[in-house]
Amino acid sequence: MSGLFSALDSTAQALNAQSVAISVTSKNVANINNPNYSREYVVFGSQGEVQTPQGEESLGLQALSVQQDTDSLLNQQVISQISLTSSDSSQQGFLQQAQAGLGQSLTDASASSSSTTSASGLAGALDNFMNAFTALAAQPSDSGTQEALIGQATTLTQTFQSVDKNLSQVQSDIGSQVSSDVTNANTLLGQIAGLNAQIGAAEVNSPGSAVDLRDSREADLEQLAAIIPVNVTEQSNGEDTVTTPGTSGNPVTLVQLGSVQGTLSYANGAVTGGQPAATLALGGGSIQGELNASTGPIQTLRTNLDSLASQIVTAVNTAYNPTGTGSNFFDASGTTAGTIALDPSLSSATLTAGTGGAGDNTTALAVAALANTSFSTASGDAINGTFTSFYSGSVSTFGQSVANVTSSLDDQQNVQTLLENQRSSISGVNMDEEMSNLVQYQQAYVASSETFNIINQILGNEISQLGAQG
Repeated sequence: MSGLFSALDSTAQALNAQSVAISVTSKNVANINNPNYSREYVVFGSQGEVQTPQGEESLGLQALSVQQDTDSLLNQQVISQISLTSSDSSQQGFLQQAQAGLGQSLTDASASSSSTTSASGLAGALDNFMNAFTALAAQPSDSGTQEALIGQATTLTQTFQSVDKNLSQVQSDIGSQVSSDVTNANTLLGQIAGLNAQIGAAEVNSPGSAVDLRDSREADLEQLAAIIPVNVTEQSNGEDTVTTPGTSGNPVTLVQLGSVQGTLSYANGAVTGGQPAATLALGGGSIQGELNASTGPIQTLRTNLDSLASQIVTAVNTAYNPTGTGSNFFDASGTTAGTIALDPSLSSATLTAGTGGAGDNTTALAVAALANTSFSTASGDAINGTFTSFYSGSVSTFGQSVANVTSSLDDQQNVQTLLENQRSSISGVNMDEEMSNLVQYQQAYVASSETFNIINQILGNEISQLGAQG
């Protein structure tokens, strides 16, 4: 009869094991659309063996643990790719904001690897200003033409100032976004360290079993990778060490076991972290993209606009007031895009078309001729080329930067999608497979249940017979 009791106990253990498998399979099905979930499976095994007169006898089947289908190499590749994609995405977003701040559209001519500017915005204001001087040369005494010139000049200075203000605001927004990203990264580092501690404690006797905690940690790591590039190394106790490249060439440890090794901080265009604090190299992530946009194409464009404004002020004042003894057209102290302004003494009443008598248009002709004048930095000028060609070239360069980062983003997104699909083929939930498993576990459960009932009935009969004999 002891054999029947042993069989009954083994069958009960089998019922429990199949019940765990059904529960895990149901959980997989419920998370089929959860991108942060890795498929789980039950590891079955024997409870052991016992020596009986009939030989070794198994103590029965049991669910030893619940594990995940994961690939640590693919996880790291996805994390690395997320950083690269996020960098391009952030850079593209702010460059597009800066493009909008120009007040005109850029048409990329991919065949010639250049961009052209529309006739609106600063390009249009500059053309209208130079054309107004041409009109004044044709009608030097016409008050309406004089008023129109002052109006176009005012529009030009206001457009310069507006564009510079818009670009400056984008850079300011980038600074705020970097600070926000640093705050979010520190929050994630704290969460990852906390999850490390929980996983280490939960997996003391069952490595790899804290599956839900591991899913949460992986999700946090991927969010962190979208901000800064990270490398993840899992330790023997299941806890992750998180590092990021430093400018010195050495990795900077951010999380070690259950502790954050020095929070991140941002100042003077650099991000530091670790203990002791070290400057991060930022080879990817949103922070890198944001800083690249601000210090790269946007700042270059602002510098070029300052140079253009300086050249316009200097050249027009020289042509308008050649002796330097009269009144200037532009305020000589405003030589940047943000400070360019008309001379305070200038009005339609004080505007002159020439230094001679009525009808003299020599000054207007001299200023109008600047539209076709080619300047050279080698000769001490602030720009190379004409006003229009320099501006067009500056904006074309900026437009090409937008096009380049957009193309790079497309490529990075394609690579990320490929890697995520590869990982999903391993860690993702396949509905057909889960349904097949569910049927298998259900049949095994039913069979174990029937076996349990049969053995239980036999035992009941045996006990009844023993009672009758007594």
